[in-house]
Amino acid sequence: MAEKFDSLEEHLEKFVENIRQLGIIVSDFQPSSQAGLNQKLNYMVTGLQDIDKCRQQLHDITVPLEVFEFIDQGRNPQLYTKECLERALAKNEQVKGKIDTMKKFKSLLIQELTKVFPEDMAKYKVIRGEDPSP
Repeated sequence: MAEKFDSLEEHLEKFVENIRQLGIIVSDFQPSSQAGLNQKLNYMVTGLQDIDKCRQQLHDITVPLEVFEFIDQGRNPQLYTKECLERALAKNEQVKGKIDTMKKFKSLLIQELTKVFPEDMAKYKVIRGEDPSP
């Protein structure tokens, strides 16, 4: 899987470098540099074709739109992963707290129901396979 990304990264780096060189040629264009400009334009087309070939290998990869928003804001996309993990950990702690609260509530409810309805709760505990003793 990583070799697919490595190939795409390599093609993108070459494409970006070619575009940079093309910008230099265009910014200081002189008729004598026409051949170099044509060559860079052809490399650009070839580079886009190479990138398109890589796209076909990565058709099953999905990227959350929020990652692109991070990039558009000039932020590191790895921060998106970090923030997702932090949100997941916070939500996990919140859910864990709710589960612990519900377990305590269940325990207290069973204690109180046992005081009020001892016979019924003994039957309940037998059905649940628990020790019916109070």
